[in-house]
Amino acid sequence: MVTAARLLPLILFLTAVAVGCSAWEMNIRLPTERLAYGGGEAVVAPIIHALRPLLGSGRQLAARAGVACDSWRLGVEAHNVIDWRTVPAECEGYIGHYMLGEHYRRDFAVVVDEAVAYAETLKLAGNGKEIWVFDIDETSLSNLPYYAKHGFGATPYNATSFREYVAEGSAPALPETRRLYHRLLELGVKPVFLTGRTEDQRTITVTNLHRQGFSGWEKLLLKPAVHATGELQGSAVEYKSGERQKLQDAGFIIVGNIGDQWSDILGAPEGARTFKLPDPLYYIG
Repeated sequence: MVTAARLLPLILFLTAVAVGCSAWEMNIRLPTERLAYGGGEAVVAPIIHALRPLLGSGRQLAARAGVACDSWRLGVEAHNVIDWRTVPAECEGYIGHYMLGEHYRRDFAVVVDEAVAYAETLKLAGNGKEIWVFDIDETSLSNLPYYAKHGFGATPYNATSFREYVAEGSAPALPETRRLYHRLLELGVKPVFLTGRTEDQRTITVTNLHRQGFSGWEKLLLKPAVHATGELQGSAVEYKSGERQKLQDAGFIIVGNIGDQWSDILGAPEGARTFKLPDPLYYIG
């Protein structure tokens, strides 16, 4: 029989290990995979789902201090919870587990699978005017490596540090969106990027997109670099719907529109069909 005296050293050792290890330690330096598209040079792309929490489960984090975090996230995705500035502090752990685990990727894949299925039913006119509008951040490129170091949306947005991250051009692709993107090219639908990034970020954005296997788009539409923070007068809905109207006035037919924010897809003309991707990290109205 194992005595208490013999167990005590083991218990003390395990306690020390548990204290010394954070449940949120993670390797932000992602492994890479080599991709080849369009017969060109292979693209070295980070594997976004390699970001994972080492310990713990999100189930125990769904409700803390009276905040039902899973219900809060549902309210965000359903556009019932609006105009919020940060993730509730009590929900940082829950959102982190959601974003880094399999749940986020499953939710994301469901949306993209529906988008691909819809795209494959389209009857194109053959005049090259059918386009699909893509947002960039949290739609085509993931900023999860940044938010994993900045509280998963539970800390206030810092425009300076985020712009520094964008300037690195290291944001990994969201693989499901890239799959949709290349399927659309095969079908003859032209991708158009419409983003809240500003013109002074055009070069690094193009570089980042190319690095992650995106090429051959019809247009890349960015905001004028009016302010250092990238802010313009008016809402994101007004800006993006206005740009879509310009596309429509130029003779393009918006057959699809996909984004992580409701402001990406609201406001006429929305497009023939819209697709809302999950994103509980931040809100843009």
